[in-house]
Amino acid sequence: MDIRRARDRGAALGLLMLLLSLPFPASGAFAQSPQAVAELFSSQGCSSCPPADALLRDLSEDGRVLALTLNVDYWDYLGWPDTLAKTEYSERQRAYAARRGDRSVYTPQMVINGEEHVIGSHEQEVRAAINRAEPFSASVSLKVTGMVVEASVDGQLPEGADMAKVLFVRISESEQVEISRGENAGKTMTYSNVVRAMHPIGMWMGGPAKFHMPKSELAKSGDDYCAVLIQLEDENGSGAIIGADVLNWTK
Repeated sequence: MDIRRARDRGAALGLLMLLLSLPFPASGAFAQSPQAVAELFSSQGCSSCPPADALLRDLSEDGRVLALTLNVDYWDYLGWPDTLAKTEYSERQRAYAARRGDRSVYTPQMVINGEEHVIGSHEQEVRAAINRAEPFSASVSLKVTGMVVEASVDGQLPEGADMAKVLFVRISESEQVEISRGENAGKTMTYSNVVRAMHPIGMWMGGPAKFHMPKSELAKSGDDYCAVLIQLEDENGSGAIIGADVLNWTK
């Protein structure tokens, strides 16, 4: 009996030592590079949007998906000017629709990898669209080096593509808004992964390349995360997103 116990203890100790020697997984929603980008075009003045906002919050906890909230301003006339909206997000949504040729601009709308759109509150349709999205052909890695945020990009452009735009995205993890007028009057809404700014920092032609943003700009704005999107670009504007990474730059 004593020999058996000793063997059991030895086996347990060996298993413990093996587990301790394995690397621990990274914590948080962004423990790995995302495999898809989901952009939710939402509005504080849209009574159909809260379920989509809640779904976006769930998606933001899935490390495989970079889920982004972009509030639009075209419903402001209904009586509540959206406090998070920007005209450029409305323009981005319209540009997607123009490229698709369907003129389909509405809220809540989820656009997956810059291409397929679905009603943002229909969870099954959203998750199905994410699952059938094309794999990224560009790899992106973000890190803080000294006083800059450095994006390392590698891979190849899809056949027929000449270049891709490198977009730098500033993200607020959570924004809570009390809405006093309009269709959602009396509600307090929480928005996740709110895009505060999105602007190009260069063009990528394929192969290894590095792009930089000053860390000081992020510090001044008080953002929680930053991300880089690699998005195809031609004479018709922005197309498919073919690569992405996200970083909690404060850590």
